[in-house]
Amino acid sequence: MLKRGISILLLLLIYGTISAQEKSTWNVLSKVEIEKRFDETLNFEVDFPTFSKEVKALNGKEITLEGWMIPLDELRGKNYFVLSALPFANCFFCGGAGPETVMEVFLKKDLSFTEKRIKVKGKLTINADDPLKLMYILQEAEIID
Repeated sequence: MLKRGISILLLLLIYGTISAQEKSTWNVLSKVEIEKRFDETLNFEVDFPTFSKEVKALNGKEITLEGWMIPLDELRGKNYFVLSALPFANCFFCGGAGPETVMEVFLKKDLSFTEKRIKVKGKLTINADDPLKLMYILQEAEIID
């Protein structure tokens, strides 16, 4: 009985540590300054990010995050989607948060759309130059359980 209790406690501690690390990664990604500038090529105002040292340190590194798929009908069932740190009703595209709460995800394998929270692992690329892409891009990603 005592062994079972200790095992459960250890599992809870491990889960709490992993979950805290993922929330911590979204918190680090929030350390960015956004400046609106007029883009001559696009002929409209766009957001340009200035990343903190902490964010720059994650560039090119493998990270793990939890979040929700943005339901973009034309992209369902492919290997590309947008991951939001927040549920769809609160995500950046719906006006509830900033652009630092979403990232483009390119999976190694195709995935069908889900409304459930998912966990992804992949290589982070930060984007400060291309206003037609999100500022965070996760490459070579995979869904993990």
